Amino acid sequence: MWAAEMKALKLIRGSPMKELLVGLMVIVMVMVLSGIGVLLLPLLLVLGIFFRLALGLVILLLAIWLIGKVTLFLIDTLKRKENQKV
Repeated sequence: MWAAEMKALKLIRGSPMKELLVGLMVIVMVMVLSGIGVLLLPLLLVLGIFFRLALGLVILLLAIWLIGKVTLFLIDTLKRKENQKV
């Protein structure tokens, strides 16, 4: 461990107000993480919009593919019926 960390650990161990320091560190970390979350909010919104557009495009392509598949199946079925009649 580094010397500064060792010094900080000795300071915390020797202090009767260890709970105060731990609570303060927790509050500071929560504030830092919430600040990061606020800064990332626009990025998450843009990613959400992009994901919605990408998912819509995939669904649209699958719908077009399914329409083509059904159309070819119906044409093939009609040709078979026509060949059986003749």
